[in-house]
Amino acid sequence: MRQLISSGAPWEPLVGYSRAVRVGNVVEVAGTTAQDGDAVTGGPDVYAQTKRALEKIGEALAAAGASFADVVRTRIYLTDISQWEAAGRAHGEVFGEIRPASSMLEVKALIRQELLVEIEATAIVAE
Repeated sequence: MRQLISSGAPWEPLVGYSRAVRVGNVVEVAGTTAQDGDAVTGGPDVYAQTKRALEKIGEALAAAGASFADVVRTRIYLTDISQWEAAGRAHGEVFGEIRPASSMLEVKALIRQELLVEIEATAIVAE
């Protein structure tokens, strides 16, 4: 069974994607940013933007019947890799001892100039 989880963003149907998809016991959460409506939560603060993106990932996981404890992999995309410690601190506060496999990469840009970080997650729900 395929379960699609929407964030309610108006561009999901336009672009043809879901915030998250659950198939069986696997949940994939798409690239998630701190964009809320027309605003970017956290302003020019990588830590604050990372925390907001992770909150939104938590909401998507919950909608799919999963939690942060089920996350086995994250991917963090930063527009400025010199900000890795701020993003890493926020990630560490959420994942603590869960410690999923994680990658952190610098990218040239995200969909809006104000966005500084985007995060993806993969979870496997225990059966």
